[in-house]
Amino acid sequence: MNLFNFNNIGLRNKLLIIYIVSVFIPITLTHIAFYEITSNNVRAQKMNDISLSLKQISNDFRTAIDDAVEISSKLYTEYELYNFLETKYESSIDFIHAYYNYYSRIYKEVPLFSTVRSLNLYTNNDTVIYAGGVNKIDTIVKESHWYKDSESIRSSYPVLTRRIGESGKLDTFSLIREMDYFTTKDSTQKILELQFDFGIMDRIFHNVTFPGDIYLLDEKETIEYSTNPKVNWSEGNIQYDSITFSKDMLVFEVPFNVPYLNNWKVVGVAQEKVLLEEVQGSRNFILYFALINLVFPSLFIVYITSSLHVRILRILKHMRKVEDQNFELIKGVNYQDEIGELTQAFNRMASKIKRLINEVYKADIQKKDLELQRKQAQLSALQSQINPHFLFNVLETIRMRSILKKEEETAKIIQNMAKMLRKSFIWGKDWVSVDEEIYLIKCFLEIQHYRFDDKMQYHIDVDPEAKKCIIPNMSLIPFVENASIHGIEPIKGNGMINISIKRDGDTLICQITDNGQGMEKEEFEQLMRSIEQVENIGEHVGIKNVYYRLKLHYSNHFDFKVKSVEGEGTTVRIVLPFQK
Repeated sequence: MNLFNFNNIGLRNKLLIIYIVSVFIPITLTHIAFYEITSNNVRAQKMNDISLSLKQISNDFRTAIDDAVEISSKLYTEYELYNFLETKYESSIDFIHAYYNYYSRIYKEVPLFSTVRSLNLYTNNDTVIYAGGVNKIDTIVKESHWYKDSESIRSSYPVLTRRIGESGKLDTFSLIREMDYFTTKDSTQKILELQFDFGIMDRIFHNVTFPGDIYLLDEKETIEYSTNPKVNWSEGNIQYDSITFSKDMLVFEVPFNVPYLNNWKVVGVAQEKVLLEEVQGSRNFILYFALINLVFPSLFIVYITSSLHVRILRILKHMRKVEDQNFELIKGVNYQDEIGELTQAFNRMASKIKRLINEVYKADIQKKDLELQRKQAQLSALQSQINPHFLFNVLETIRMRSILKKEEETAKIIQNMAKMLRKSFIWGKDWVSVDEEIYLIKCFLEIQHYRFDDKMQYHIDVDPEAKKCIIPNMSLIPFVENASIHGIEPIKGNGMINISIKRDGDTLICQITDNGQGMEKEEFEQLMRSIEQVENIGEHVGIKNVYYRLKLHYSNHFDFKVKSVEGEGTTVRIVLPFQK
């Protein structure tokens, strides 16, 4: 009896089983769960957004009322205002003087608050002139809506109420307050009215996008304002409970807990289907997306399995030919997937085996080995120098005689020359510190300065952190020598060589600049081309020597740039890895 083994199933059927178990079933279950979670999250988020929108409206309304309350509180405790309204004026001139001395100043402060349009004072003092914001408390005033609406509570705190506006309707809001703070100034009745701007309610309640109607209710559930065009709130007292709403309406409330808005609240009413519009859109999207995830992958996996099956069989066919020493290459397009890489690897393997059989591989290794030895010998020839000890003895003898003859400067130059020659002859030391390299450069520059006197000046700027960095031996002095001999020496005027060595993070930046004659464009381009020609050393031996040694030590982890302009000078910039 043969037991079921998954390895005996064909590749195409394996992929189909994997697709059903690992993709089809998980995707179906995931989309169902995702729809439920998304629906709940969208509904909750929408509810929260609507609630925040209503809170913003209530906060804007509260801020506008608070501005008026702030003005009323200031005037409520203003003793001079009480004195102004209580005084019995003997003549109209006396009142006019008092009006302009005090009241006009107060009246100018009201426009500082954008929500308040005007300030009105009401009094029954018969000696004042009723004009310019000062009004008489007469029968008409006592019969007005705002007077009656605020009569019972305006002596305790400010009262927000409506009054008849220019349209003849109750569409203008005012803040009313009884002026009774000072008991010694109570011979007349005094009422303060702060009238709000006409369009303030429209700006507040229509400023935020709310997906429904908004109602402003007082403590008696009377509609003081509404964005519902079907509710004619400015006609009179319309009760909120007189409006009929459908069952699918959602109601949001934000109450006010301040004395002057006690039990007032902002109510928002929106249809529930507004919340579900996005959910329904998400449902359709999830449904379509699920169909795409199921149909297209099914068709695509059939196409992929066919492609894999055919290409794998082709590789197996050629591998069987290898057993008979037939190294035929697999022809066709070189694809970039794993089977394509396997095909290319097979072709490379077959080609290499054929080359090994014909000893091409061995011959190629020998050729490369000889080429490497030739280049190494060429580089060693550049580095090899004669070490004539007698030359040092001669220089030392000349130096001693110069000292005996009091020619200190000549002796110093000879000493620098000997140090340079001795340093250049020692090639066993491949690495030196920047400090040592600078010491050798100074010896050379002192000799050049001795030759040319003030014609050649130099400046060396070395970062203290860079002094301990190690670099290949004599990797900078050839450029200093070129700057002196080929740059400064041919010009008629004075020349300057600037040497800068600084550390920048993990790199060492070396720059040698001169203001000499520079190179012609053709000569400069020829130099840059010749640097890359390893086989032909030719001219510019010093520069190429340094470049090849840097390449030998650092491979491609260094930067070498030369910039030269005829008549302006030359700059060599070398960036090396920082190594202590």
